[in-house]
Amino acid sequence: MKGYEVGSMTDLELADDSVAGVPAWWSLIYIPDETVPDVLRQFHRVLRPGGVLAVGFHVSDESILETAGDGDQATQMYVYHRQPSRVADWLRVADWLRQAGFSIEAQHLLNPDEAKPGAILFSRRSATPPR
Repeated sequence: MKGYEVGSMTDLELADDSVAGVPAWWSLIYIPDETVPDVLRQFHRVLRPGGVLAVGFHVSDESILETAGDGDQATQMYVYHRQPSRVADWLRVADWLRQAGFSIEAQHLLNPDEAKPGAILFSRRSATPPR
């Protein structure tokens, strides 16, 4: 039995209701705003009722282009920084996610006075099916 699976957040190859938790730990920072709702729907689909979604992300109002690696192996990718209230709004207010049945249980700002503050949101998939 494996303890984890590796795959694409936009198309999880997991059965419905098959996992107890999804740690999206500084991974949504690579997903553009317009794709985040689809990713969160995938998380909801694979989570069991009552399952936990933990989201960690950089806090800022800007996104940056980062380069990783060097020489022939260098890659560039956008890193999307977001405000905690905006991500919470995706989880609480957005019609598609309210209907999906997530609720925010905790929101925490990390190192607010440092150059790269972060935030963590803990949410739970409702035990009741989406409307």
